[in-house]
Amino acid sequence: MTNLYDKLSIDHLAQFYYHINNNIAKGILSKAMFNEIILIKKSVIKKGFRIADIDRFLKHPVN
Repeated sequence: MTNLYDKLSIDHLAQFYYHINNNIAKGILSKAMFNEIILIKKSVIKKGFRIADIDRFLKHPVN
């Protein structure tokens, strides 16, 4: 089953992953957003990457 994240590039997935995790840690987004993190992780794996490698795709993360 595909989801919206499957259609995004690995660069975009890295940005979403970073910002969602960062905002959850800050309390800006609810812990329910962890479901989005799970979908992103699945999409990253489908593209042949490991989630541990995603940092190399981050471009100028904004804090």
